[in-house]
Amino acid sequence: MQIVRDEEQPSATEVPQYDPRKKYTWSPETQFTLSGSEFGILLNSLRQIISTKEAQAVLRAAEASEVIENLMAQSVANGNVLEHPEQ
Repeated sequence: MQIVRDEEQPSATEVPQYDPRKKYTWSPETQFTLSGSEFGILLNSLRQIISTKEAQAVLRAAEASEVIENLMAQSVANGNVLEHPEQ
């Protein structure tokens, strides 16, 4: 009888390698650490993006959407808006 070993199984010392083509997941408790330089790059990039005219319009649209959703919720609760039955 011959013992056959599967060479595809990772050894206990093998470190997983990041592949940007794959999807990953983590728990809400997972912590990521940034250096001051990395944090500055992210902060300044986000500030630059949200200060554009286009981003401001999108942010206002999100606020308007929230107002409409709240109005719809109130209207459903007081009976002015009824659920449309599925056909």
